Amino acid sequence: MGKKSQAFGISALILSLLFYAVSYAGSVKEPCVAGSFYPGSSEDLSLMIDGFLEKANPEKVDGRIFAIITPHAGYGYSGQVAAFGYKLIKDRPYKTVVILGTSHRYHFSGASVYPEGIFKTPLGEMSVDNDFTRKLLNQEAEISFIPQAFKEEHSIEVQLPFLQKTLPGFKIVPVVLGDCSLNTCKKFAALLKDAIGGRKDVLVVVSTDMYHGYDYEEARLMDELTLGALKNMDSEGLYYGFRDGTMQMCGGFGVVTALILAQELGYNKVKVLEHTDSAQVTGNKKKGIWTVGYASCVINALKATPVQRGREKNMLNNIQREKLLEIARNSIETYLRMGKKLEISQADPLLARVMGAFVTLNERGQLRGCIGSLVGSGPLYLTVRDMAVEAATQDPRFNPLSLSELEDVDIEISVLSPMKKITGPDEIQLGVHGVLVRKGLRSGVFLPQVAVETGWSKEEFMSNLCLHKAGLPADAWKDKTTEIYTFTAEVFSEKGLKE
Repeated sequence: MGKKSQAFGISALILSLLFYAVSYAGSVKEPCVAGSFYPGSSEDLSLMIDGFLEKANPEKVDGRIFAIITPHAGYGYSGQVAAFGYKLIKDRPYKTVVILGTSHRYHFSGASVYPEGIFKTPLGEMSVDNDFTRKLLNQEAEISFIPQAFKEEHSIEVQLPFLQKTLPGFKIVPVVLGDCSLNTCKKFAALLKDAIGGRKDVLVVVSTDMYHGYDYEEARLMDELTLGALKNMDSEGLYYGFRDGTMQMCGGFGVVTALILAQELGYNKVKVLEHTDSAQVTGNKKKGIWTVGYASCVINALKATPVQRGREKNMLNNIQREKLLEIARNSIETYLRMGKKLEISQADPLLARVMGAFVTLNERGQLRGCIGSLVGSGPLYLTVRDMAVEAATQDPRFNPLSLSELEDVDIEISVLSPMKKITGPDEIQLGVHGVLVRKGLRSGVFLPQVAVETGWSKEEFMSNLCLHKAGLPADAWKDKTTEIYTFTAEVFSEKGLKE
């Protein structure tokens, strides 16, 4: 073949590949494992996921959830484990979901980013966030769009129905990772960091199973080692553990990338919500039976870090905190058993000061009641006593707490500083300040931790406060006649003190 004809052939091949990639990306990506990994009927699929979510009882996590690590086997094996992470992010205000999958059928190096188009499941369609993907592509040689990586890949697809059942109004960024060097993981994490910028409405979903082998005992031990490195956020330890075979995650390079990214953005904690394997699911733990590990984890920032930032010191020591938590629990138990208030007195001068406080009850990680007094009408310990009983019995959003439920409740107390009137929202530090808005006879309040838990911007925080708490127009905080007050809160819980 002559040089001209050879060059023409190469050019034609490149053009045909480019045309294929563009047409592939712009079309509807039909599901490839509906009816096998999960039900092909929308009704059956919806009911199955509802059942998983109802049974999942994840512990509450502090701070905003930045990422979830979730399995991708058939729903009959790993769906219940996956539900633990998805239940915690349900109805949160994420607008873009980056899904880091792994290639099972097509071998390549680097990361393949799906640039645009539609992904479809029996529950409906989702759009790719092409504004986001545009920031990832054409930057690094190892990061491109490789259509074959998505053709028959299930690691992305099995996450989509869970997302459709738990999040409203989001777009996706589908990524399949092949074989990656540690440097590639770092480069991709850097691109993701730049694409996310200051946004707080981006969720990262890492799709991975764990141990793969024929020994149940080995599965248990290897997964324990892998989860230990994960909880330490040891991205390099995990990477080299995957390479030398001492640790296993089939989507491990996505996990490494997510850990690097999370640390760059200030997220400092991994919590394992649930862990099992196929041997435990099926009840067959004999040697020689194929076993796969499944774990559900979240990456988040500790709530105490942003809430306490900028404060000189805590008002209360641990002994005083424990005393207030004890008063709260005993007060609820006394009222539920006898229908009357707990008779107590306190000599501690700080606990006898007049201060506002909120008492929050969480049952198995879900809010069960929250009522408080902003300024307090008496000693702090009595305010805590009274607010604990009201949170258990008078919160209009919930049925009164029963005595049998009390043992499953974690009590959280927020002790408030005095109110300070401010001239405008520029003086508000999200995560540090609680805020009260008041206009006429209407008022509403958010505690400092609300901003951390939701990840809202200041405008979202203030708009939700006005609309949903004060019953005012969403933009009432911009009105000069609306009064705005700030305060700080010292937040502690029974579970937190134990940890």
